[in-house]
Amino acid sequence: MLRIFNTIDGKVEERRKPEDGSWLCLSDPTDVELTTVSQETGVLLSDLRAPLDDEERSRVDIEDDYTMVIVDIPTVEEREGRDHYETIPLSIIVCGGLIITVCMQDTPVLHPFMEGTIRGFNTYMRYRFILQILYRNATMYLRYLRIIDRKSDNLELKLRHSMQNREILQLLELSKTLLYFTTSLKSNEIVMEKLNTLGKGNGIRHLKRYEEDDDLLQNVIIENTQAIEMANIYSGVLANMTDASASIVSNNLNNVMRIFTIVSIILSVPTLIFSMYGMNFQKGMIGMPFSNSPYGFIIVVVISVVLCVLVTWWLLRSKLFK
Repeated sequence: MLRIFNTIDGKVEERRKPEDGSWLCLSDPTDVELTTVSQETGVLLSDLRAPLDDEERSRVDIEDDYTMVIVDIPTVEEREGRDHYETIPLSIIVCGGLIITVCMQDTPVLHPFMEGTIRGFNTYMRYRFILQILYRNATMYLRYLRIIDRKSDNLELKLRHSMQNREILQLLELSKTLLYFTTSLKSNEIVMEKLNTLGKGNGIRHLKRYEEDDDLLQNVIIENTQAIEMANIYSGVLANMTDASASIVSNNLNNVMRIFTIVSIILSVPTLIFSMYGMNFQKGMIGMPFSNSPYGFIIVVVISVVLCVLVTWWLLRSKLFK
């Protein structure tokens, strides 16, 4: 979908045709839309298609007629009733008096710009627009990282009494997400450093850098660095939690096997006694105790119960089963 926006009298308005200072937003674009934008702006079709590949790396490309910045942004989708987090590329292209964003999805990173809720946003200030997108992107990472942290805390509570693999698999999914986040954030950090270097002294063609943009760039770098640190911390916590959960599951299994072992030993005592009497119990049989007594069966049962109680007491006090 292609949408065109312009800042008019401090308000963001959607337009039908691009003008000087317009923002062309391409979300999940069709081939016709990509071809049309390429013909009208002069941007190579291959560059417009670049962010549609989810494996595209973050970078800054400076061409003769335009400058392209590609960063990784976080996204969430529902799978099997749960939110699944991953990263996708977002391309920001500055071409003459236009700025173009291309993404394979309708990302919430850009929604506040469309709604005009970003303070100081102006489609004419293209360098600042790029920084504002990067700042918004870093805050989205931080937001999702906090959600992941809360999810890991809930999983920790479940793992204390769980013997199933479901929680462990969810931990592995979160660890995988954090790995993707960390890699993407570090790639974005390189892009920011390059923007900072090339932006000095109007080093990037097509972009005008204002003095106020320096503070914004530093804030972007700080937010991105904080996101990297949080992702690394949470990754370490999840790694330790995964190891601990495996130990907990193993310990719970050992407790169950301990109970089964005790029960098996206790039941083996009367089984042994009754099996011997079942084969050889005959009235007046020499060598078989209580074979001549009318209360022989009751006496044997009582003895078996007493032995079971003694064995149970010994097993419960034994160090082997503590």
